[in-house]
Amino acid sequence: MKLSMVASVISKLMLAVVLLFSTLSLTPAFAADQSLFQQRIEQFSPSATVISEPEGEYGVRTLTDGVGTIHGYAFESINVFNIPAYSGKPINMGVLLDSAGVIQDAYVLEHHEPILLIGIPEQKLHDFTARYAGVKADQRVVVGRSKDPNAITVDAVSGATVTVMVVNEIVMRAAHEVAASLGLVKGNIATRGKPATALEDAYQPASWAQLTGDGSIRRLQLTNADIDRAFQGTEAEGVDQAPAERSGETFIDLYTTWLNAPTIGRNLLGDNQYRFLMEDLEPGEHAIAVLGRGEYSFKGSGYVRGGIFDRVQVRQFGNIISFRDLDHIRLNDVFAEGIPEFREMAIFIVREENLFDPGTPWTLELLVRRQTGPVDSIFVSFELPYETPEQYIERPVPTPEELRAIEEANRPVWVNIWYQKSFQVGVILTALLLLTIILFFQDNFARHPNFLRWLRHGYLTFTVVFIGWYALGQLSIVNVLTFVHALVTDFRWELFLSDPIIFIIWTFTAASILLWGRGVFCGWLCPFGALQELINEIARKLKIPQYELPFAVHERLWAIKYIVLLVLFGISLESMMLAEKAAEIEPFKTAITLKFDRQWWFVLYAVILLVVNIFTRKVFCRYICPLGAALSVTSRVRLFDWLKRRKECGNPCQLCAKECEIQAIHPDGHINHNECHYCLDCQMTYHNENKCPPLILKNKRKSRSKKTPDDQLIPVVQVVEP
Repeated sequence: MKLSMVASVISKLMLAVVLLFSTLSLTPAFAADQSLFQQRIEQFSPSATVISEPEGEYGVRTLTDGVGTIHGYAFESINVFNIPAYSGKPINMGVLLDSAGVIQDAYVLEHHEPILLIGIPEQKLHDFTARYAGVKADQRVVVGRSKDPNAITVDAVSGATVTVMVVNEIVMRAAHEVAASLGLVKGNIATRGKPATALEDAYQPASWAQLTGDGSIRRLQLTNADIDRAFQGTEAEGVDQAPAERSGETFIDLYTTWLNAPTIGRNLLGDNQYRFLMEDLEPGEHAIAVLGRGEYSFKGSGYVRGGIFDRVQVRQFGNIISFRDLDHIRLNDVFAEGIPEFREMAIFIVREENLFDPGTPWTLELLVRRQTGPVDSIFVSFELPYETPEQYIERPVPTPEELRAIEEANRPVWVNIWYQKSFQVGVILTALLLLTIILFFQDNFARHPNFLRWLRHGYLTFTVVFIGWYALGQLSIVNVLTFVHALVTDFRWELFLSDPIIFIIWTFTAASILLWGRGVFCGWLCPFGALQELINEIARKLKIPQYELPFAVHERLWAIKYIVLLVLFGISLESMMLAEKAAEIEPFKTAITLKFDRQWWFVLYAVILLVVNIFTRKVFCRYICPLGAALSVTSRVRLFDWLKRRKECGNPCQLCAKECEIQAIHPDGHINHNECHYCLDCQMTYHNENKCPPLILKNKRKSRSKKTPDDQLIPVVQVVEP
């Protein structure tokens, strides 16, 4: 080949590659700042080979293995709750949940906390968030110690107590909200309907004794001995411990109540102060009074303007509600008859975004800290439960829309996913119907080769763009291995129904194998296979030379993909996780699911396969693909032979064998259906009277054997004797 020709080929090749990857770069799977989040997903959910696009109100990504088995969900906390931390700016967490609503990973993606930017190592925050692994979304997590036997305790980061308290609130509130929206745990009021409201005309005069006696005001009393016992067994045991003669004295006598109820608010605050408070509240906001006496302050001396109260917080539905200075109102005057004298009193406002429901029990948590070093400390949490008396609240009747929302929340997760993906399901079903029509009437389409080629190229483009990059419908050998293991272990249909696109394509593939063989999926529905074919078509249009191996070598290379399949299956018997990693021999996840937004070595591998494909069509599919090998094994149950052949095919005619671009036609003329990709090129030749040699010869013979026309016959004259 001349130097100029080589230069021309290289320039055309570079042009094709540049055009291809400039197109691919327009639709990255994750934004540039999401690479860390993606790495965490791959690290903590290695079984997930398919990561969906962000979906729903909270931008949740569904993590599946492609066969429909959901391995978890991933989301960013900032899409759920925008909660400011000590710096006044929100902390964005990447959270992974498994299919049971258990946190697999919680990692700080972005923060602006000054204490962690200049001073305390940031790694301490990452070590703190690592403790959420294994915690279920509806469990209670307490920073410090807790007397609640059901609570999970995590130690604070010394010197960054407020920050980690906010992190705890972010992780658990966001995890609970998302898990509830997915039906993994019991939901909050967003899935139950509207919250209860205060009955405005339900006012009765009441004294302090009456309000505390009927539960309108709840009390928590702790002695010094109670506090000392709570710190026993910790590093803070004995620290600041009260003398024995003072152990029975009151550490704190704490009261709380919901002020929106007129009977409580008016009797406690007086008519004018109550009216002013209610006028200042926005719709959906609630006022909670906290009153305390004793030696311990529930506000704390360390509180600064703009900061967060780190000694009291409210918990409801698994959500933790903390308070900033803007949520705090000083309370100086109380008017209930018989009220004792308090050391400090305050009103805290619960904002609308917290979705607080006064008709459901909630808890005021008191956090007590003891110093164990210059910056080290240990927390213990004490709970003051509260339940609003029924005579103070009105529970609205759910509207039909709310009832539908409740019904939706109670539906199985896979049903909700099908509803959410109804558009994708509709488009995929329509496309499969079109493909079925093409296959059933393939002879009619094959008689119009130009139209069929345009139709096929359009369908392949749809397969790459919509099925692959948009709907993430790329099947994988992992799907096959998972299905086989499910058959012998714990088979559940809902696991495979959880990804409707994968389920539909698998169902159609199984049916098409029975009717037409493996080639329908590999030739029409595999996004990576379609990408290869389109790239090769572009290369041919650019006159890039094409190379084929001798058939004897080509035939022996078929065995490689079957060996790969057997190796992967053997590995899966030992460890499915290891098999999923070994299945990276498929470039599907890199090129289709993640759209080349991955580590460079994965991208390089996929690009090499595509570059080789420029010169020889679908090399990966023909020689390496374990999924193709698995489908080839099952295609032996094919019921019909739709591809027509003539007795002259192979002897002497070799046209179709030479034209078959994946060399699935043997020199003897028969089609190897285990290797055929059902492109229908041979059928277009079969029906082409101007191209198929046996058909041309047959037509010539017909024309030669035609009888001579009647007007050319010699007339016979019969002579009659007289």
